[in-house]
Amino acid sequence: MESYLYTALFAPLVGSLIAALFGNSPKKLFVGLLTSALLTVSLVSSLDLLYYVFTTDSEVHVRMLDWIVIGNVNIPFGFIVDPVSVTMMVVVTTVSTMVHIHSIGYMDHDRSFNRFFSYLSAFVFSMMILIMSDNFAGLFIGWEGVGLCSWLLIGFWYHKEDQKLVDDVYKSPFSTLSPFSSISPSYAANEAFIMNRVADLAMLVGLFLIFWNLGTLQYDEVFAKIGTLDHSLIWAIGIFLFIGAMGKSAQFPFNVWLANAMEGPTPVSALIHAATMVTAGVYLIIRANDIYTIIPEVGYFIAAIGAFVAIGAALMALVATNMKKIIAFSTLSQLGYMFVAAGLGAYWVALFHLATHAFFKSVLFLGAGNVMHAMNDEISIKNMGGLKKHMPWTAFIMTVASLALSGIFPFAGFYSKDMILTAAFSEQAYILWAILWITAGLTAFYSFRLVMYVFYGKENYHSLGYHPHEAKWYVIAAMAPLGILAFSAGWTEHSFVEFITHTLPAFEGELHHSTEMILIAITSGIAISGIAFAAIKYNRDGKYFGDNLKHRFCYKLLANQYYLPYLWNKIIIQPYLVLSKFTWKEIDMKIIDTIVDVIAKGIYLGGEESRVMQTGNLSRALKWMVTGIAFLLFLIAIGLAK
Repeated sequence: MESYLYTALFAPLVGSLIAALFGNSPKKLFVGLLTSALLTVSLVSSLDLLYYVFTTDSEVHVRMLDWIVIGNVNIPFGFIVDPVSVTMMVVVTTVSTMVHIHSIGYMDHDRSFNRFFSYLSAFVFSMMILIMSDNFAGLFIGWEGVGLCSWLLIGFWYHKEDQKLVDDVYKSPFSTLSPFSSISPSYAANEAFIMNRVADLAMLVGLFLIFWNLGTLQYDEVFAKIGTLDHSLIWAIGIFLFIGAMGKSAQFPFNVWLANAMEGPTPVSALIHAATMVTAGVYLIIRANDIYTIIPEVGYFIAAIGAFVAIGAALMALVATNMKKIIAFSTLSQLGYMFVAAGLGAYWVALFHLATHAFFKSVLFLGAGNVMHAMNDEISIKNMGGLKKHMPWTAFIMTVASLALSGIFPFAGFYSKDMILTAAFSEQAYILWAILWITAGLTAFYSFRLVMYVFYGKENYHSLGYHPHEAKWYVIAAMAPLGILAFSAGWTEHSFVEFITHTLPAFEGELHHSTEMILIAITSGIAISGIAFAAIKYNRDGKYFGDNLKHRFCYKLLANQYYLPYLWNKIIIQPYLVLSKFTWKEIDMKIIDTIVDVIAKGIYLGGEESRVMQTGNLSRALKWMVTGIAFLLFLIAIGLAK
């Protein structure tokens, strides 16, 4: 099994390195085919490992080499394949393989075709390091790796100019409305990267606290000893780790980067913002469940933040017109669901929703890419409509994924989302349950608002001169497996529970069967109502939801992301810029540069004055030698006198 582990881990890296060799060359089709084939190899190896762990009820633990060995400190490069990590491996490689194949068609005419696949495979390799490591140090290496690769991929089209000035994007409550303005990919990449580095600093503090007090970063050793620490120290460790998770999973107040990250190529969104990077924060909380089990008060705080983000992001999706950003806000909302489950101690439920969500959300992003290609990169749903007759397969697969996202039986989202609501109710977190229940209705509405407005209703694209068409056959073929999983992945519920609870604790909350059925009926009812309302609304008049609300503050609040980007800009970015300019002009240039210049000038003048000794005259040189010897003897005499 060790060979399968190394194959699953390093196959994406091999593909990335080979693609990098042709990074500056014209498009090489074999680069896309080779990287996709190597991702397929990684997927097959991951499935083999899943079968082995599932059938033998054992783990694969490999210590590849020693990394940091100083005294009693020994941090190795080690990897573990257990039910948690192998589940993530299969999810990541499945989605990544399909995204690679889809990208061959999507990036077909891009001048940096080879470079794109190098970055994409490197991202997958970093994610595999993150989820397969058997210690927090290895996890952090992968954590920073996905951060770097996300910066490269979000800013992939760095050559694009700003479509709006940054100050125009971050609108104040009193300025002219300009909802969801686009910014340059470079700015979006920098925003995501820097914001994550802020959160990662907190995570690093948490890791230092663990190492300083326990002397190890190995999962098994940390979790065995963590209970011996003072409760306040465990509380601090849990908070610092969660801040890191908040940044990576774009939870409040670090949520503003995720929507802007849609400026990257659409396959990037399908991979990074559906199945991998943004789920890394959830994975961290799940992996560190032994820590959070000791501090349930921190867990409830995590759940509260998750519920707040879930409904807040769903409300923003109601008024968004950018197709990719609607799906991005949906991702943000579903991440909130996962954090609610993890915060309440239902770790395996959070992991189950993470897996099912990855399948149907990646399909939605890939489908959005198909629509953009068919509409000359048009992104506004207001300029679409009636595309079903031109793109029947894309419409069908995206509808399946939307049904799964809405939590309709028997689609995958029904099973995992219902478990989260049941967990909240059984823990008597009725406020959280109510928030998630309302969010379920909003999710169903905005999901089918997108479907109806893009594929049905009035054909608004004629006046713009667009000629929509279906995607290439292999692009649809790449989406099909994800569509099938979006439909059927939830059926594995019982076997998944039996499998995953060998590593994760079984959730103790239980409800009477009749109570559970009533809750399911209530949740399904609001979801179906949301779908029906969207279908009737847009099939009848096709008017854009919110046209009559544009001048109301509630609409402006949602359209401008609660003015959180504006507040970040005014409270943090602008003061920091002012401080930076002040330190540059007043401290760097006037003090530091002056000190350096004075020292340099003094040395120069000293050299100028010392030149009189270098005349080439032997007599004068002997005089200086005698003078020097006399001075040294004088110093020696003083020393002896003391």
